[in-house]
Amino acid sequence: MISDHQKGQRAVRTNLNSLAVVRNLGILAHVDAGKTTVTERILYATGTTHRRGEVHDGTTITDFDPQERDRGITIFAAAVSCAWEGHRINLIDTPGHVDFADEVERSLRVLDGAVAVFDAVAGVEPQSESVWRQADRHGVPRIAFVNKLDRAGADLDTAVASIRERLHPAPLVVQLPIGAEDGFRGVVDLVRMRALVWGDASDTAVEGPVPQELREEAQRRRRLLEEAVAELHTGALEEFCMRATVSAQTLVAALRDLTRSGDGVVVLCGSAYRNRGMEPLLDAVVSYLPSPLDVPAVQGTFDGTEQERAADPAAPFAALAFKVNATATGRLTYLRVYSGTIEKGDAVWDAGVRRTERIGRILRVQADRHAPVDRAVAGDIVAVVGLKSARAGSTLCAPGAPIVLEPPGVAEPVVSVAVEARRSTDADKLASALARLTEEDPSLVVRTDPETGQTVLSGMGELHLEVAAEKLRSAHGLEVNVGRPRVSYRETVGRGVSGLVFRHVKQDGGAGQFAHVVLDVEPLDEGFEFRSAVVGGRVPQEYVRAVEAGCRDALAEGPLGGHPVTGLRVTLSDGATHVKDSSETAFRTAGRLGLREALRACAMVLLEPVVEVTVTVPEDAVGGVLGDLAARRGRVSGSTAAGGAAVVTATVPLAELFGYATRLRSRTQGRGTFTARPMGYAPAPAATAVR
Repeated sequence: MISDHQKGQRAVRTNLNSLAVVRNLGILAHVDAGKTTVTERILYATGTTHRRGEVHDGTTITDFDPQERDRGITIFAAAVSCAWEGHRINLIDTPGHVDFADEVERSLRVLDGAVAVFDAVAGVEPQSESVWRQADRHGVPRIAFVNKLDRAGADLDTAVASIRERLHPAPLVVQLPIGAEDGFRGVVDLVRMRALVWGDASDTAVEGPVPQELREEAQRRRRLLEEAVAELHTGALEEFCMRATVSAQTLVAALRDLTRSGDGVVVLCGSAYRNRGMEPLLDAVVSYLPSPLDVPAVQGTFDGTEQERAADPAAPFAALAFKVNATATGRLTYLRVYSGTIEKGDAVWDAGVRRTERIGRILRVQADRHAPVDRAVAGDIVAVVGLKSARAGSTLCAPGAPIVLEPPGVAEPVVSVAVEARRSTDADKLASALARLTEEDPSLVVRTDPETGQTVLSGMGELHLEVAAEKLRSAHGLEVNVGRPRVSYRETVGRGVSGLVFRHVKQDGGAGQFAHVVLDVEPLDEGFEFRSAVVGGRVPQEYVRAVEAGCRDALAEGPLGGHPVTGLRVTLSDGATHVKDSSETAFRTAGRLGLREALRACAMVLLEPVVEVTVTVPEDAVGGVLGDLAARRGRVSGSTAAGGAAVVTATVPLAELFGYATRLRSRTQGRGTFTARPMGYAPAPAATAVR
């Protein structure tokens, strides 16, 4: 007879086996590289949908928001699920525009793997590089899919060379295209040495032998693949040395190990629009990308002690909220469950705000459609209804086993606009709508300007704020006036000051306040650094910490225009105390007021945000584009020509880019495009407005 303990052990093993067939992955790429089309074809190939949605028709599953369909780009990360060869794939289609990089950041925080999509003509584009670096920071294993091989000028080898040169992984190409450009019709699988060919009227590949005319080239490329893998993988090297070749089974195992360690990236190719290459891509996802059991246990803390949670349904519950969405049917909180199991009606603990909440419903997400499920277990990505306090980045856990997981990073906004309701009676409604916007998108920040009293909305770019304003109008029914975008300036120290003496003395009855500090201020490459050079105990350590806190308070507003101050080192070189009137409060005040006075004595420099702009235009329009960039204070760093188009790279102040999209379209008869990515801050001209 089987004991209860044995039954429990069998259940645990069953749950762990079910986790081995789960893949949580994202689709990453530059805007217009074909991410959403790849997602649509995956859903079609797996039988999840029965028609192929098209971005240009506004019929895709994941771009369901009206703004996404109108603009033809992905704005909000969308989650879908599908099944392939006995595996469950939870997939997140992420935005490709730089203004929505925060959506990518939150998605990568909870994913186990990713498919990076590249344009076979353009290769690695600026935002491709940015999202690749984001995935590097999170340690997310990737495979690469070179898309649009049916386009004029498409070349797999050129795209792979750009991956090697700009992203610096070891690209392991496992396919050889059959046909070129408009004649692209299939691929040779270099691992199993077979051909997969798609007919014009068929969505399914026909498997057969390698075409005679490609056999020599396929053998050569198979040899290059074996050598590249043997250089990186010990097991493959041993077999290669013994047999002078590597078997398909060993290659698959080695490619899996190299992908999951990040030492190599498997490269596949195809044309998502023509539905060619999807089945091999899905096979690669299953074969090479990790399951929740293959990634390290998630790390967390609680009350200063480090903890971890393994991907075990029987372990205490722990999940991270990575997205919040307000819908007509209620507030949805998207969760990645890292350990344990939750069911409808369970109580969970929000470790951030330290309060208990109850799970109302659990939903399996299919973009904007949801299917209720009874439970969610470790490795699942689901949405739940009923949580009131959880925000993106909140940790939810079992009340008896608290843990706080590291939240996704939030980028600092760089562009601001003033927002006001057209009708004064809508002021309260606007405040509520803005609060909901920032709840759904943490990269949006709302504040009130203390001088003007205006409500200021800050975000990651002009398009980001346009989308937010349109959402106020469409989703919340508000008529709003939006001011011209304004960038976030910074101030820094160009030339410092030494030995600035500041005495804070206040006597208004009872105990007074006394603090005497001597400060040295000098430039620093970036950030803020504080140190103490006081000797002989003239300023006790607790007062030194108070001076540092006061100095940090002073960084909020600089002397040039009230902008945040960065790039300086402050040294407390001397000071004095009073036996009765000195206190931490007095020294904090002295630190704040003393640094403000020191900054007024320094030579200050205004910093403005700059971006790297990549402009793609017809060759006959290059002259006008270069002149326009020069007029916008742009510094051209490179120019290349390919396929009748020129690609110009320049560094331009963000403030000069407002309205550039319209200007570029008019100069190039609508044929020019550009992308921009933040490059930090640079000194601004003296004539630049500071407010």
